[in-house]
Amino acid sequence: MSVYDYKVNTLRGQEIEMSQYRGKVLLIVNTASQCGLTPQFKGLQELQDKFQDAPFEVLGFPSNQFAQEKGSSDDIAEFCQMNYGVSFPMFEKIDVNGSSAHPLFQHITKEAPGLLGSKAIKWNFTKFLVDQDGKVVKRYAPQTTPDKIEEDIQKLINK
Repeated sequence: MSVYDYKVNTLRGQEIEMSQYRGKVLLIVNTASQCGLTPQFKGLQELQDKFQDAPFEVLGFPSNQFAQEKGSSDDIAEFCQMNYGVSFPMFEKIDVNGSSAHPLFQHITKEAPGLLGSKAIKWNFTKFLVDQDGKVVKRYAPQTTPDKIEEDIQKLINK
């Protein structure tokens, strides 16, 4: 199994297959609009802009499991665009932990466990770096800012 074996819904409710990202380096992030780490949207967009001509994509997955993403899909889209100029794909609000976690997140948390082998996502803005073959290569803590991931992205793009 790889990330390409899953389907996700855009903020507009359109189902897409993750396989459309085959051949790209992906940074998959669980996001929230009302979190102390929300300003990371700016850094995520900067990565998207910096690597716009490379096989790279940031993918944002809002979650309210930490009670910091209460808005509707329209609210999320408007907030991200107005406040941070987000142009990278954002998807429908999902659960990232527990038995109701989206299958994509069940997969990536299993492939890249956190501290002490925990599969659980501890907070918003946990990030997963995926190579061009759909393999999860690294998990980053919520506090790891996007600029600290840039070198790892570049290495995968150049691979």
